[in-house]
Amino acid sequence: MDIRAAQNDLRQAYTSGATGVLVSGMVWLAAGMIAKLSTFQNSIMFFFVAGMFIFPLGMLLSKMFFKAKATVKGNALSTLAGASTILLFIGLFLAFFVSKNEAHFYPIMMLIIGARYLMFQTVYGMRSFFLLGAVLIAVGFFAIQYFQIPVYQAACIGGAVEVIFALALFKSHAGFSAQS
Repeated sequence: MDIRAAQNDLRQAYTSGATGVLVSGMVWLAAGMIAKLSTFQNSIMFFFVAGMFIFPLGMLLSKMFFKAKATVKGNALSTLAGASTILLFIGLFLAFFVSKNEAHFYPIMMLIIGARYLMFQTVYGMRSFFLLGAVLIAVGFFAIQYFQIPVYQAACIGGAVEVIFALALFKSHAGFSAQS
């Protein structure tokens, strides 16, 4: 299977990544609300636990609403996408221990998750993932370097970025599906 066929296979199976990005954005937004209404620790716990369900929930949405089929066995790019998930766990660990200031936790996670999205350009063959990754990295950097925003706002900003990009990815996927 050549790279273009592998990318097309993953775009079909995962709705161009839109469902996963949408679920992730919703997790960020919920974590932000928990940070606002409860505690930072509860927000992190929710973010970690709910984060483990992003991929399966994204797949479920793709299958339920877009009739997505499983990927072709042996698609090497699906291994790359799975391996990049390890970055998230390393990032969560680092963000927790590096952020002496609670306000830095979610911006650090934006940096890490943004870096992961940069890899998705190769996985899906879509430049929009470079833009999504770059926006999250830039927002995370500026939130740490120049702005002292409350924890809940940082989480909500990360969520809003992902939800907006998810909508663009759904639109892109509709055009892709029409061509297929």
